[in-house]
Amino acid sequence: MDDCSPDDTPQVAATLSDPRVRYIRNERNLGHLSNYNKGLSLARGEYLWLISADDRLRRPYVLSRFVMLMDARPDVGYVFCPVMKFAGDRETELYGGHGATDVIISGHDFLRTLARGNSVPAPSGMARRSCYERISIFPLDLPFAGDWYLWSAFALFMNVAYLAEPMVSYRVHTGNMTLDFKKRTVALMRDELAVLWRMKSLAESAPAPAVARLYLETIAWYYATHVAVTVSGDRAYGMSVEDFDRSLAEHGPTRADRAFIQSVTYAFLADCHHGNGDDGLARQWYEAALQKRSDDLKTRLKLLLLSGGIAGRLVRQMATRIRPSSSRYAIGRHD
Repeated sequence: MDDCSPDDTPQVAATLSDPRVRYIRNERNLGHLSNYNKGLSLARGEYLWLISADDRLRRPYVLSRFVMLMDARPDVGYVFCPVMKFAGDRETELYGGHGATDVIISGHDFLRTLARGNSVPAPSGMARRSCYERISIFPLDLPFAGDWYLWSAFALFMNVAYLAEPMVSYRVHTGNMTLDFKKRTVALMRDELAVLWRMKSLAESAPAPAVARLYLETIAWYYATHVAVTVSGDRAYGMSVEDFDRSLAEHGPTRADRAFIQSVTYAFLADCHHGNGDDGLARQWYEAALQKRSDDLKTRLKLLLLSGGIAGRLVRQMATRIRPSSSRYAIGRHD
């Protein structure tokens, strides 16, 4: 699929004599998602694999391994493997690893990972044609996160296969589309939120209530972390409270979902102000959180300890040391 490339692609393609290779040049530039969808519509196979011109197969048997697995497991919607990033002739790092052994993952279990961010390398995912036909093709309004949405939507209805050997190489260079995406943070965050909201809606219609709840909690923590990051003065990936309110209004949650998301966001914002030593603002946001969800006992306890002055702060510090540390939330594109 040649999307009006300005180089000598037509001349190079003309040298290919293998009848299995079809070269198609678009009459006008469609953009990457429309180009993908056109290619998917023209493909004839049962399994569809999109790989960009700047990437390459690292092992000659990767296709046969993918096909053999998919043939043997009709419950699997797609298969992928880690990719080895490379620059020039030098391999740099592994991306997309999900363990050291081959495994079939329950789709709903895999969504617990995918909900936190895309970790399926785009060059190594091969999916069934039926997934694109019955579930979704690339949504054209998600230029930054269309692939993340598809891997997630497919996993809602099908299981996922992971082969641990890195059999595909992903080229890293200054022209990578992902690098450009990461510079446009406002649009990137908009697309990421759209994926989360759409997956919540899709899970509700499935119906898959546990998955819908997972996405509600993930949405809440997405807002919470991006609103709270502004406390540190980092505006690049931050979201103001006003932006948060506008985004909620745009996505139109139910009254109960809105209250839950607001309570989580306000409580986390309060935590950040408390960590910075601003107990006045911390109290204000804890109270705002409790107005949205009065039965949140953890937030109520934090507000109570805040009223305890130095003694309350010491108790909270001790509780924090005792509680096992964990990374509560990390999201975004990593490929």
